[in-house]
Amino acid sequence: VQLQAYGGGLVQAGGSLRLSCVASGRTFSNYAWGWFRQPPGKEREFVVAINWSGGYTNYADSVEGRFTISRDNAKNTVYLQMNSLKAEDSGVYYCARGRDFGLPSAHLIDYDVWGQGTLVTVSS
Repeated sequence: VQLQAYGGGLVQAGGSLRLSCVASGRTFSNYAWGWFRQPPGKEREFVVAINWSGGYTNYADSVEGRFTISRDNAKNTVYLQMNSLKAEDSGVYYCARGRDFGLPSAHLIDYDVWGQGTLVTVSS
């Protein structure tokens, strides 16, 4: 399976972006999916995840109430709607495949396939 993430860009603080992650393969709907980010000079960190059915989500405290994850199994796509962006949201955003019928984990070890990343820059 391959993941293609896109939608990043430069936005002013307070603005919005929507990231998309398209997955190849026929078993997209069986998996949990997550978004992680890596701020400049820092380690990769958890942002949000969604379980295989879309019924459960898990958000990092720093994005709760501002970001929304969703999935469209018919399009093999997971989305990240980011509103009220802050400078500290800047970084490379990665989508990743979680466990088969898994829960929306916040742990990197639970993800086995990663996209190439898309850069989000929020200017203050």
